[in-house]
Amino acid sequence: MVRPATAVLVSLLSVFCFSSCKLVNSILHDEEVVAKVGNNMLYKSEVTVLIPAGIPADDSLRLAMQYINSWASDMVYLDVAEKQLSKEQKDVSKELESYRRSLLKYRYEQLYVNERLDTAVTETEVEEYFKAHEEDFRLELPIVRARCMKILAESPDYEQIKELMASTEEGEWEMDMKGYTSADRLRDYSGRWIDAAVLAEEMETDVRSILPLEAGGFVETAGSDGKRNVAYILDVVPAGSIPPVEFCRYRIEDIILSARKHRLTASLEQELLMDARDKGKFVIY
Repeated sequence: MVRPATAVLVSLLSVFCFSSCKLVNSILHDEEVVAKVGNNMLYKSEVTVLIPAGIPADDSLRLAMQYINSWASDMVYLDVAEKQLSKEQKDVSKELESYRRSLLKYRYEQLYVNERLDTAVTETEVEEYFKAHEEDFRLELPIVRARCMKILAESPDYEQIKELMASTEEGEWEMDMKGYTSADRLRDYSGRWIDAAVLAEEMETDVRSILPLEAGGFVETAGSDGKRNVAYILDVVPAGSIPPVEFCRYRIEDIILSARKHRLTASLEQELLMDARDKGKFVIY
C-alpha cells in the first residue's frame, strides 16, 4: 500500500519528468510541427531547408507538400514494419555493414583515382581511338551545322534576314543580325556539329517533322509564342554515316578517361592484395 506522502512524491516526480521532457523537446525543437505520424514529428525547418529561395509561393507549397507526403509515407511504412516484422527480420546490421564497406571502398577508390588520374587527352589519342572504333560512332540521326533564329511571323525583313543567314561568314552572322529587331533568339551552330534532335528542339518540334535535311536549305516551323522558327542548314552528314571526329570528341575523351580510371582501380586492388600478403595480413588456408 502506497503511503500518502509517497503518492504525492510520485505525482510530483511524474509532473517534473513530463515537464522536463517537454522542456528538452522545446529546446531541441522550439518551432512549428507541420506533420505527425505516430510519435514521429516533422518540423517546419526540416521542410523549408529543402525549398529553394526566391521561388513563387505556389511552387514552394507544392514542393513542401511533396516532401511532407513522402516523409509521411516513409513513416507509415516504418511504423507497420516495426510491428509486423520479427526481431530477426528487423536486424539489418549485416546489410548496414556491407553497405558501409562498399561505401568506404568507393570513397577511397575515388580519392586514389582523383590524386593520380591524368585528365589530359591529346588529339592523337582521340584520333587513334576514333580510327580503331569508327563503327561504334555510326550515326543514328543526321548531324548538321546550322544557324537558327526566331522571328516575327509578319516581319517585313524576313526574306532579307534569310539571305543573311545563308551568306554571312562564320562568326559574323549574329553581329549582322543586330540591326533587325524582329529577329531574336539567335543560335549559331555553324562552327560545330549538332544532331537532328538538338535542331528539332531549337525548332520546337519533333525530329521526324524536320527530315530530310539538305545542305543549303531552310527549315521553318511555327513557334509556341506565335513567332516563326527558322534554321539555315550549312552542311549535313546523313544518318548511317561515319561522322567527323570532332563530333565524337567529347564522347571519346570520356571513354578514354573511363578506361584510365578502370586501370587505376584494378591496379589499386592488386597492389593492396599483394601488400596484405607481404605483411601477413592476408592468408589463404
